[in-house]
Amino acid sequence: MAQTIELREQRKRTCLIASLVASLQEDEEAEAKKSEDQKRGLSREEVLQEILFFMVAGFETTSTALAWFIHAMSKYPDVQRKIKEELMSIGDNQSLTLNQLDSLVYLDCVINETLRFYPVAQATCRTLTVDDRLPENNVQLYKGDTVVIPFNTLAHDPRYWSIDPERFVPERFLDEDKNHHPYVFIPFGGGHRQCIGQDLARFELKVIIARMLQQVTFGDGGPKVNSGGHVIGLTITPKNVGVTIEFP
Repeated sequence: MAQTIELREQRKRTCLIASLVASLQEDEEAEAKKSEDQKRGLSREEVLQEILFFMVAGFETTSTALAWFIHAMSKYPDVQRKIKEELMSIGDNQSLTLNQLDSLVYLDCVINETLRFYPVAQATCRTLTVDDRLPENNVQLYKGDTVVIPFNTLAHDPRYWSIDPERFVPERFLDEDKNHHPYVFIPFGGGHRQCIGQDLARFELKVIIARMLQQVTFGDGGPKVNSGGHVIGLTITPKNVGVTIEFP
């Protein structure tokens, strides 16, 4: 019995869902009457929101970025060819080691350019903790105001990019725009509240894309089915993506 209890406690410490369930408040009504600094645990609604957030953040964004990448490869065959050449330089259709993945510098640039050109989220928000003013136009902001920071606007603002931001040019991250302003390209947010899963998300994208392009080539399915466009929901997903898939 003691061993069983210990195993259950260990599972709570290592399993996210179990930890969330264990944190459920026993008496939500009583907890709701307390001040924020006195509350303990999470309400049922808060637990459900956390689970939904992990599902969206861990799956929806990565799959959306992958869909945009496939669309981009069908529209920019020269970029796809360069990725394949980089992959061929380290071996032919073989499993990739961590060192080999790290050496795929051009692929990193393409992933960055995909996230810049096709942002998967609309914006991030911040709430002011003190009164302040915008530096360029001196607009007054007050404590409690919410500031919306649109990713697409920053990523396509010509004031901050040497190479035309309306062009899909992965090489920008190797050349003129290598040292761009750190906050004009923030696909995972910025500052101490940026996405804690961004390294994993980038790694997942890189592994999937590398193995995928070792096996297939994407082509343009035509102007009707592969016209692009987008649908705004929890993420910004491609509306019309129709590609051909060619195997070696």
